[in-house]
Amino acid sequence: MKRLAIFASGSGSNAQNIIEYFLNNSSGTIAMILTNNPKAFVIERVAKFNIPVRIFDHEFFNNSTAMIELLSGNKIDLIVLAGFLWLIPKYLIKAYPKKIINIHPALLPKYGGKGMYGSIVHETVIQNQEKESGITIHYVNENYDEGSIIFQARCEVKPDDTSKSLANRVHELEYLYYPKVIEELLIKMDN
Repeated sequence: MKRLAIFASGSGSNAQNIIEYFLNNSSGTIAMILTNNPKAFVIERVAKFNIPVRIFDHEFFNNSTAMIELLSGNKIDLIVLAGFLWLIPKYLIKAYPKKIINIHPALLPKYGGKGMYGSIVHETVIQNQEKESGITIHYVNENYDEGSIIFQARCEVKPDDTSKSLANRVHELEYLYYPKVIEELLIKMDN
């Protein structure tokens, strides 16, 4: 069974959804949660699952030896970013090539990059009068939101949308598709 580490910085709704999906799934297990935010709600949200949580700072994150030892010591096969806001360092991308994935709340390459997350993305999509938005699941490279696209799903942007109503539809896509795409990647890793 493949072992996953989820990196999250905020509320952790995607992390919880992924954990619940893999509770009775033989393709993978969530081995640990890593967060850079000691006040992140993800910590409280995942407590009931008895999954180890590691809180880290910039110094630890940028220490290639420490982070690689933590991940390899926990036999991590795939790193899943779920609302993680820091840029992934090159050493980690090199150590886990095509084994770090992210979900973005827009149809990349539009509306990606540093600072483009959460409601900022949805507000910008609405301001630009886009007719559709959605999600992009992609491999992580050394730049924000520029890795190879694995999967996209679309939803309509309605004329009366607010950033909150659009976010709700985008979240539905995230919850539906992110765990399934992760599972597909795990199955491919075995072949």
